[in-house]
Amino acid sequence: MKLYKCQSCGNVLYFENRVCGQCGHQLAYLPERLTLSAVEPIGDMTWKPLAMPGEARMLCINSQYDACNWFVPPGTMDAFCVACRHNRMVPDLSQPENVNAWRVLEMAKHRLFYSLLRWKLPLKTVLEDPAHGLSFEFLSDAPPTVPGPKVLTGHDEGKITIAVIEADDVEREKRRRAMGEPYRTVLGHFRHEVGHHYWDILVRDAGKLDECRAVFGDDSQDYGAALQRHYQEGAPPDWQDSFVTQYATAHPWEDFAETWAHYLHIVDTLEMVAASGMTVRPKIDKTGTYSAEVDFEPYEAETVQQIIDVWLPYVFSINNVNRAMGANDLYPFVLAPPVMTKLGFIHDLVHGKV
Repeated sequence: MKLYKCQSCGNVLYFENRVCGQCGHQLAYLPERLTLSAVEPIGDMTWKPLAMPGEARMLCINSQYDACNWFVPPGTMDAFCVACRHNRMVPDLSQPENVNAWRVLEMAKHRLFYSLLRWKLPLKTVLEDPAHGLSFEFLSDAPPTVPGPKVLTGHDEGKITIAVIEADDVEREKRRRAMGEPYRTVLGHFRHEVGHHYWDILVRDAGKLDECRAVFGDDSQDYGAALQRHYQEGAPPDWQDSFVTQYATAHPWEDFAETWAHYLHIVDTLEMVAASGMTVRPKIDKTGTYSAEVDFEPYEAETVQQIIDVWLPYVFSINNVNRAMGANDLYPFVLAPPVMTKLGFIHDLVHGKV
């Protein structure tokens, strides 16, 4: 992720900022330019982005709920931006708690779309591809008095379901502890589930099953039985030798999705590291092993090794900073050589090298 600058006053901005804290200008995102712009009103729902003088643009209709601040595609009368047009179902917005939860979910989803747009990955809606179009359903559990199963976050042929309760920090922490996970975030859910979608699109439908199976294993094994076995027996004791997480051991599909999510975690974090001008050079490191500088565009890296070589020193330092605050490690995972190979497959896949 990048840092941005207000075109009116030069103030440094975050991706999620809606208003410049220094000059008060409203902010909106130009997805085709991957840039955040200060804007000035022209008329009802029409704005002038200062990053593009002389143009008039329409905001996504979801801006009325403060759930989106992206412009719709230029030259169209679309109601939704390129991210929100994939929504198939949103929570009941007559309930204030649902509106707040939806905003949290959309913030994470828009970060996901930043990455997908950076790599120019296929983004077809259900209208464009009824069989495999990408869609999102944000669903809430039924009231306790109404019988029925709880909503589970998951993926099915392009349809990604996100349980609205995951937007609640307390509830998500309860689930993290119950599942024995070292890490659980809303953004992590989006990145994982969209990994399943791109396995369908970039591997299965693109005729690359053999190449993928050579790295991740035979995905033709029974998925339901594999999950049941995982939940009953857990991960093997040596799982860290070959997998990025315990859940990745459940089935090759989950291994792919977990590795996909981690690749996005790493690349996007490194882009922010570079945007912030951070370098790592521990004074006691005489060999340079723990020193690094991101002097390249992480989203455009030639090889995954280029990414890993800088990631390991940075995450070592950032984990130590977190520990100094009494917090958990930012990235509590080990990248064993087989995991690096899997990350390399994901890297080559998103860059069209497989």
